[in-house]
Amino acid sequence: MRTNARLQPVFTLRHLAYLTDCDYGLLRAIVGRSLQNPYRVFRIHKRPRSDGLNRYRTICVPDPQLLAVQRWLASNILNHAASSIHAASTAFAPGCTLLRAAEPHCGAKWLIKVDVQNFFESVSEIAAYRAFRRLGYQALLAFEFARLCTRLGNRTLRRSHQQWRRDPWRRYEIAAYNHSQGRIGHLPQGAPTSPMLANIAMHTTDVDLDALALSFRLTYTRYADDLVFSTTDPAFTRKLASSFVGSVYGILGKYGFSPNVAKTQIVPPRARKVVLGLLVDEPSPRLPREFREKMRMHLYYLKKDGVGPARHAVKRGFTAVASLRNVLYGLAAFATQIEPQYGAGIRAELDSINWPT
Repeated sequence: MRTNARLQPVFTLRHLAYLTDCDYGLLRAIVGRSLQNPYRVFRIHKRPRSDGLNRYRTICVPDPQLLAVQRWLASNILNHAASSIHAASTAFAPGCTLLRAAEPHCGAKWLIKVDVQNFFESVSEIAAYRAFRRLGYQALLAFEFARLCTRLGNRTLRRSHQQWRRDPWRRYEIAAYNHSQGRIGHLPQGAPTSPMLANIAMHTTDVDLDALALSFRLTYTRYADDLVFSTTDPAFTRKLASSFVGSVYGILGKYGFSPNVAKTQIVPPRARKVVLGLLVDEPSPRLPREFREKMRMHLYYLKKDGVGPARHAVKRGFTAVASLRNVLYGLAAFATQIEPQYGAGIRAELDSINWPT
């Protein structure tokens, strides 16, 4: 039984194919993992590591028909599943913003930040299946939904085929759905269903992390893979912080997640405190100095004789002036959310630029 009346009822995979105007045979092939790879996979550069080594993020773009199905599942099911997400989660769900994620940590004396490594890839199709079951969908359909929202990853112990034997869908003997490759899937980064499924899958982890934080008198929020803990308690110490971080690692490991140890930060009193790119050392979040300097630089060259929008766009690596313009107006909109007066001023200056048509 569905747990929320706003969730779209779906009775069978064929019914889903009808609702999304997609080919039923294609959906069966994707669920059965007989389609070679319904994703276009590519890598994009990330900021290099401190030792200079390049890093990449793997992006998976679904086949157009699969993308349509995933968008339908996101719009008609997952976006209405807010009750299945822990209150500490501040990303992807309707109403979630960076401002809301940073506000609980304003005025903190101590700040602890932990990053989850390979966040989406760490959420298996088992967790996706359980997420749909939690929303009230019957076992076979939840399994089919999970397959439509995941792709096969490399063979690992955590993705072992044997794990499925403990789940109730095993009573459905559908030969086309049996594994032949000894692997289970994971959430692909790039699928519209992945963010909310990850949030739902993280619920139990969030419960344990929140309870741990409360035992240390800390405030906990999670924005996707960024875990943030803070306290205004002057009696908190670095020794307590180190002990707490070890416990956080233990909880993450318990649920199949791995911390990116290199990104863990313990920020003591009097040090600059930044949460998701916003300063939180005052009663309300503020834009950092770097953001203001970046916007000042752009406006200077946009107005400078002999440079202007066209040359500045080329200099900054944009393929078109329109791309630069869209990015800057997006930054102005973001600034308006955090500091309305400053953001409105930036917007007014952008409006005054003589943008080429």
